[in-house]
Amino acid sequence: MSVIDEIRRELAEATERLLATAARLTDADLRAPSLLPGWTRGHVLTHIARNADGCLNLLTWARTGVRTPQYASPEAREAGIAAGAGRPAAEQLADLRASAERFAAAVADTPAEAWTTMVTGMRPPEHPAWYVPIRRLREVEVHHADLGAGYGWADWPETFVTRELHDTLLWLGGESPVSEVVARDPGTGEVLRTWTGLGDGPAVEGTPRELLAWLAGRSDGAGLRLGRPRAGAEGTALPGVDRRLPVPPHWPKPSPAGLPAEPPSSWPPPGTREERS
Repeated sequence: MSVIDEIRRELAEATERLLATAARLTDADLRAPSLLPGWTRGHVLTHIARNADGCLNLLTWARTGVRTPQYASPEAREAGIAAGAGRPAAEQLADLRASAERFAAAVADTPAEAWTTMVTGMRPPEHPAWYVPIRRLREVEVHHADLGAGYGWADWPETFVTRELHDTLLWLGGESPVSEVVARDPGTGEVLRTWTGLGDGPAVEGTPRELLAWLAGRSDGAGLRLGRPRAGAEGTALPGVDRRLPVPPHWPKPSPAGLPAEPPSSWPPPGTREERS
């Protein structure tokens, strides 16, 4: 089993959850605001569908060796979302399903040697094609929660939370607003993993889910705990604590830098999934 098999299974399950939510939404529901500023739920569903096609473009690049941009341009991406946002619910659902099926078929049809091809999205860094399905899974899970339709970050699967927190801390690097991140088991409080040397801000600790939701801009950080506050740090005041949580940088980057060229057996590597300090 490779990481491709692992992600194909997770993505199929995440897509079915998203489609089930979308199937319950009416035309009026899609005109209502989502949790993303300035976007209705119709904008979010259209974006998820067009992202599937954009990720398919990257797999076409990997399979053919012909540079195929994820989107023709940033302007074309925005125009496509705006054009599709007002469609009826039935049309949105059909598009969401069809685009997901096209991407799933492309993953299945990609030959083993193509997964090492280096591709890039709208922003650097470039990354091997095996990471494209992980990017697609991220879009499905995070934007499903952005619909504000009964599925939230508290519902993200543990495997997704583990992977995304790992990758987020990999690419955060010098952009980190905190010096240390401590992930604790939500039941026992035991330290699962500690990341150090990240920046010059305070240390922050919480459950992996709380940490990821905050770093992804989907939570104000309620439940997180601070240590060694930086003088003059700006951000959200934590309840009951006379300190402020720094504002995390824009999330996410397309991928961490320095990914292995060959698809690993699993991602993140097994030794980093629950690494005690």
